[in-house]
Amino acid sequence: FPVEISLSPLETADGLLVSAAVRDVSERKAAEARITELAALVESSQDAILAKTLDGRITYWNTAAQRLYGYTSEEAVGQHVSLLATPERKDEITQLLERLRQGEKIEHFETLRVTSTGAMLDVDVTLWPTRDAVGTVVGACAIVRDVSDRKRAEAELTELYRQQKHIALTLQRSLMGTPPAIPGLAAASRYRPATQGAGVGGDWFDLIPLGAGRVGILIGDVMGRGLEAASVMGQLRSAAHALAKTGMQPRQLMQALDAVVDDLDVPDQLVTCCYLVIAPDAGSVTLCSAGHLPTLVATPGDGVRRLPAPVNAPLGVGDILYQQSSAAIPPGAALVLYTDGLVETPGSDIEYQIDKLTTVLDDAFKLSGGLEEAADRVLAALLPDSDGHDDDVTLLLAQLPAAPLDIARTELPATASAVSAGRSFVVETLAAWGCAHRADDVRLLVSEVLTNAVQHAEGPVALHLRRTASELAVEVSDLSPQLPQPRLATQDEESGRGLVLVDTLADSWGVRPEEQGKTIWFAVRL
Repeated sequence: FPVEISLSPLETADGLLVSAAVRDVSERKAAEARITELAALVESSQDAILAKTLDGRITYWNTAAQRLYGYTSEEAVGQHVSLLATPERKDEITQLLERLRQGEKIEHFETLRVTSTGAMLDVDVTLWPTRDAVGTVVGACAIVRDVSDRKRAEAELTELYRQQKHIALTLQRSLMGTPPAIPGLAAASRYRPATQGAGVGGDWFDLIPLGAGRVGILIGDVMGRGLEAASVMGQLRSAAHALAKTGMQPRQLMQALDAVVDDLDVPDQLVTCCYLVIAPDAGSVTLCSAGHLPTLVATPGDGVRRLPAPVNAPLGVGDILYQQSSAAIPPGAALVLYTDGLVETPGSDIEYQIDKLTTVLDDAFKLSGGLEEAADRVLAALLPDSDGHDDDVTLLLAQLPAAPLDIARTELPATASAVSAGRSFVVETLAAWGCAHRADDVRLLVSEVLTNAVQHAEGPVALHLRRTASELAVEVSDLSPQLPQPRLATQDEESGRGLVLVDTLADSWGVRPEEQGKTIWFAVRL
């Protein structure tokens, strides 16, 4: 083992003596070797390492610090560490030194530093105080790592993610479409994409004018997230819109949509959907829900309640016979439809959230601020953290149109006399309503439609007139399920021209299947 020997001469009476002191220096040698080893490690480190006094003067500067900042050890040692800070970050240096003076260790502090050439660096700095033998803080050390490449990569990834999300949301909004403004139907909608993950989802809604004052309202939610869900949503929305325009009953539309989902090349795809048809003249709403959340209805003076509806399985389950229901809804009442992103939150009971939504709506409508303000209040109450929801959210508020100004109805037998009786009823009714200027066109149209009903349908035949401020709608209903088909008649045919005439003279017309029979309707502008 290594020793240290000290020799000392001594004069004695017996002559000159030499004393020897032998000391074991193994621990000291080991410590010196360790210090040398650590110094070599510090000097060869790929991270910049520097030491400084508590007043900020640099006392040590390794080779990596020279490579990083461009200053040699001779140029840096003795300089104030603020040499490395940008002018606007000088106060940051002062604050860091104060924290070190208090004995605090600072880990992975990311900031900007400047090199000898003026270049800017993104750096990750870890600082810790150094102490003397009695534990007093006497200085500080710092390990500095250049993270500029990482920062650039993060910025590029963030921008790429932003672009991809923008593309996805643009695609989704394109697939979702913009519902048309429907005269007489006030509506307010809100859509919020998820702030976590891909953002894009499968929510959609639609407002569909069905003619003769009727309006269809659709809302749906494709289970899952991402472009696949948005793609399925787009296909279903287009199919649902086209099917609804045929005038089919809500339960029939759900049956057809279930077949569409089954045909999609997406295994185990489930979709919740709700379709309502508003009939203002009848003061009713017909509803079919495929596993969707309950529709709420806010009635003036009567608060907010759930609209009763049969419980049906979601679309995609298959082999389901969908059921619908009708409810009386007064003019001016508002329907509230939404997707689960609004009320389904982790750790919260969905029934409680729906009750909360009901309470918020009740308060909002009592303040009479309108649909837009009510929609804002709902989102503020149920989504207070606008940046923290992990599912897309759709909210739709639709206020039922006002009741028609006038309604007239009569029932006729399926005989030839019904045509002349129907014409007389129309002329008399329009004269009473002050609409005699349209009587000739309407009488001719009614004559054609009633003739078809008498010739091809089963009685009795119902004739229904409805007048609003801008439109007159006429409906002829019978018990035959056979729907008329427009066609071009040849020169020697007696029939085939009636619906062509209706299409020419009426501003709009259509046919809708009923639970029993069908209804042919047309409308003319007043």
